[in-house]
Amino acid sequence: MTLEPASLRPQSQIYPLKSGLRSQGAEVVNGGVRYRTWTHHRNPEVLIINPEIGTARELPMSGEGRGYFSCFDPKGRAGDLYRYRLNGKDFPDPASRWQPAGVHGPSQVHDPNVYQWSDAGWSRPGFDELIVYELHVGTFTWEGTFRAAIPKLQHLVSLGVTAIELMPIADFPGDRNWGYDGVMLFAPARTYGNPNDLRAFIDAAHGSGLAVILDAVYNHLGPDGNYTGVYHPGYFKAERKTPWGDALNFEEEAVRTLFLENASYWMEEFHFDGFRLDATHAIIDDSQPHILAEITTRVHARGGYVIAEDERNLSMLCASASEEGLGFDGCWADDFHHIVRVMATGEREGHYRNFGGTIEELADTLENGWHYRGQRQRTTGNPRGTECRSLRPEQFIYCISNHDQVGNQAFGERVGRKISPATYRAASALLCLAPYTPLLFMGQEWNASTPFQFFTDHNPELGSKITEGRRREFRDFPAFREPELLETIPGPQKATTFLDSKLDWSESVDHSHAAVLQLYREVLQLRRFHPAFRYRAREHWRVLALEDEIIAIVYGPVDHGQCLILTDLKGGHRLPCLQRDELRAPTGRNWSAVLSTNEERFGGRDDEPFTIPATLVFEAVAGDHNRYAYHRMIPRLQIDKSGL
Repeated sequence: MTLEPASLRPQSQIYPLKSGLRSQGAEVVNGGVRYRTWTHHRNPEVLIINPEIGTARELPMSGEGRGYFSCFDPKGRAGDLYRYRLNGKDFPDPASRWQPAGVHGPSQVHDPNVYQWSDAGWSRPGFDELIVYELHVGTFTWEGTFRAAIPKLQHLVSLGVTAIELMPIADFPGDRNWGYDGVMLFAPARTYGNPNDLRAFIDAAHGSGLAVILDAVYNHLGPDGNYTGVYHPGYFKAERKTPWGDALNFEEEAVRTLFLENASYWMEEFHFDGFRLDATHAIIDDSQPHILAEITTRVHARGGYVIAEDERNLSMLCASASEEGLGFDGCWADDFHHIVRVMATGEREGHYRNFGGTIEELADTLENGWHYRGQRQRTTGNPRGTECRSLRPEQFIYCISNHDQVGNQAFGERVGRKISPATYRAASALLCLAPYTPLLFMGQEWNASTPFQFFTDHNPELGSKITEGRRREFRDFPAFREPELLETIPGPQKATTFLDSKLDWSESVDHSHAAVLQLYREVLQLRRFHPAFRYRAREHWRVLALEDEIIAIVYGPVDHGQCLILTDLKGGHRLPCLQRDELRAPTGRNWSAVLSTNEERFGGRDDEPFTIPATLVFEAVAGDHNRYAYHRMIPRLQIDKSGL
């Protein structure tokens, strides 16, 4: 049997040594430490700090041209604390590798060569093999650290995922944050552990066979602790705005270099396998090539992958440079989530107003990858998207939950709290067995009851504005038309909002939750190992919208075995006749039931498959179907055999 290639480019693991020193930061070199920064101030200095006596040494920096200043400290060593002095005021290093006392405190010299890696034999999975698990380090475990996450890796392996996606870890103000307020691009958030703790986590993940992807924020820097503007006004372009303020100035060589080096840094010094880039639609750059094209080129040169989060549905995101594209390996494709959510919950607020939640929309999305491919949106009247059938299916990242779709609910409720268990199971199986790359959000696999709320730990003045802004977002929602109801939305600054968002791992072994976990394990096992699901090129599957709001996906070449997926997210229907022309099994074969999401061991009951919402899986087998044992199905599952 010949399967599709695992990847379109080699994935052998090599961590190349960086060529020379980076443009900014403190680096341990032979005989001491070199410091370098970019600033418009004259005569900057480095202050080496002794925690007991204060400033230990003051080192003048020499100009190198183009705004760069540097100096060498022959007495310097790893562990030294330092600040830069600019016009008599002291600031942390924007390119700091470690901020042990927080983003406002002194920076610390860090030597990455001290850590002894054990992943020399690691080889990344091909992009078409990714099953992604998104997690927030601070709430993934009660301890909320890199080290505490290591014992949970075997859970992810047994679940069947192949890649972990860490929500942003660049250091942020305070002790709790989603990570999108990061201000220290090169410094792992100290509340999760030190740099070597992060290395130990990635090392252990590789040892468990898991790739690690970093959610990187290159569209803005956070509102507190961002000192780049103090160093040089060229970091931003005031005439260009993003939702978070002035746009970063990627047309400035020093700024561009810093961000390009950041991507290389995480791969070379921490062995990350790739990136998910946040809100790429908000990254403005008139340069040629675009900063995003340069980032993807750098990451690909190191064997990694890059995923875009982009609301525009543009196929050029994943097109190659020769096709005037940006070269991303894949992109988040939220149309699937939105349609499934509207179908399952009936919600019509906010961006959900752009979707009708119809079976035709769902079939159209599953057939193409995106639903919006140039149509006008209902909310704005503006066209959105481009045709996308030129893209490979694995380039679309699908989900039914992610940090945004959960955390941007007023109370951070997971979708499993809003729909029936049967609907949740049916949608979960459809996600895992669709021909696109599935992404799971931590706890989704056991239908966690814990919320994931929006939390911050800013200074009181900024924090009160964050809280006010959070409540303002929901003023027009019918559920919050009464002002006093807005006060019930959890305050982002409260520690309890963060603590309530931590996963309760004891749930995963509770009967009802463990049953859902078993479903996820089995459908992901089917996806990874059943021959039919290895054929995910577009010519090897087709999508059908059947009557009674049932979706069908038929997988696999006729001569290599096939699978049939039937999903009903509404329930109340009978199994369609499987002898109809468009569903008929290949000649000489019959459909044999493999799995139903309503099996008792998954938390279901022994009803006809579509009396309640369900996803069913069949495989084409030779022989008399009526004598075939419905392997792995409960004996009393009533299937309408008249159509078989």
